[in-house]
Parts: sequence; structure tokens; C-alpha cells
Amino acid sequence: MFPANGIMIIGEIGAGEWFLVILKGAEPFLLPGSKQGVLLIHGFTGSPSEMRLLGEFLQKLGYTVLAPRLCGHGTSAAEMAETKWPHWYDAVQDGYHLLQGLCTEISVVGLSMGGLLSLKLAVDYPVSKVACLSAPIYIADKRLPLLNLVRMFRNFVPKKRRRLEVDPLYSVCYDQTPLSSLSSLLALIKHVNQQLPDMDKPVLIMQSRREHTVQPKSARHIYDRVGSSDKRLIWLEKSGHIITLDVERDLVFKQIKNFLQYGN
Repeated sequence: MFPANGIMIIGEIGAGEWFLVILKGAEPFLLPGSKQGVLLIHGFTGSPSEMRLLGEFLQKLGYTVLAPRLCGHGTSAAEMAETKWPHWYDAVQDGYHLLQGLCTEISVVGLSMGGLLSLKLAVDYPVSKVACLSAPIYIADKRLPLLNLVRMFRNFVPKKRRRLEVDPLYSVCYDQTPLSSLSSLLALIKHVNQQLPDMDKPVLIMQSRREHTVQPKSARHIYDRVGSSDKRLIWLEKSGHIITLDVERDLVFKQIKNFLQYGN
């Protein structure tokens, strides 16, 4: 069983309860503000930490900000291996309903896989606006066609981590990828791709041309296929995949601010 809302439950050994240890910095966070809410969704194998700087920026603008921890994230790669994309989406839905109890209007900002989950949320629920950052449709890994074969011999693969010039507590993630979860990510991509024509909310798409995790053509694909008539695609030239923490984050934050306040 996994807590969709990211809340740690502690019980005595033998009491029939289970223990969940959340990595320091990976906790979900709620930053109170006005009746305008923003739901922040982190990425695959990441944690709410990678959305914290953006959340603090948005709270200073007056927004109420909530960043849930997706199931299996921010604990251990072994726990993540037991989850699939519907578990991750459950956490997003729980976050939405919690924020709905505090705010009259909700926008959503998602990074990487969080961008896919944000797009899906905007199809399924009344969302005001969607900002989709570094979202994958095409993953830049030539080994993917061999995934099913590799899974016969390995459960995890090492994950390359690019050093970012921020406090490590803002970049809490796993150093390995559960291959079962990667298979579920591919299923999520297929699912969301089918739903894109039904996503008619205003959308901001941001993507770096230089990153090596997601093929940049993913952003153009989302832009062309999404059903919204109110959409904008912004390219970054210096960042890697985690654009909320990289060298152009101030530009990213400014564009999100303008989008939320004034639209495209």
C-alpha cells in the first residue's frame, strides 16, 4: 500500500502498520497564499525538492502552492519499483482535491513526467492553466527498444546525475532507475499522447534545446497535438533537463509568472 498524498505514517513494529522513510528534502510542501492555487508536480525519480525554488517564487507573488510527493518517490528506488503511473497520478489527484479545498482557482505546473501528469489532470479536472516543462514524448535513450530484454536480467540501472549549482536539498532524487517504473513511464506517455487533443486549457510549454534526457522534439509534438487554441512554446538555450534548477531558472520563473498572471 502506498500513501498517495505523500504523508509519512509511523506505527509500532508489530502493530500492523508500515513505516515510510522520506529522504530529507523530498517531503511534500504547502506554501499558503491567496485563493489562487498552483499545483507543482515533480518528475520521474525526482521529488518535490526540484519544485521548491519555483514554489517559493510563486508564493511571494501571492499564490497558494502545493507540491505533492508522487508515490514511490523520495524514499527508495526499491519502493518506486513497486509503483506504476496510476499510483503517481493518484498523488496528483489527491493534491488537486486538497488545493481545491483552499483555493477557488487552480493552475498546474509539471516538470518532466510531472508535465505529462499535469496535462492529464487538465483533461480530467477543471484546471485554469497548465505549464508543461521538459515533458517527454520522445526519450533520448537508444537502449529503450531493448528495455524488455534488459528487464529479464536487471531490475535497476544507474542514473546519470548532472551537478546543478544549487543546494543539494533542492535536488533530491534517485541515483538509479527502476526498469519496471520506466516501462510504466512509457505507458503513461502513450496514454497522455492519446489525450492531448482533448486538453483545451491554456498551456505554456518550455523545453531546452540542449538537454540529453528528453528529445527536444517532444515539445513541438505536444504543441502541435494539444487541443488548446491558447498555447505557447518557449525554447531555452543553456539549460539541461531540470529547468527549474538550472542556469535559466530565473527566465523560467518569469515566463511562468507572466503566463499565470497575463496568459500567453
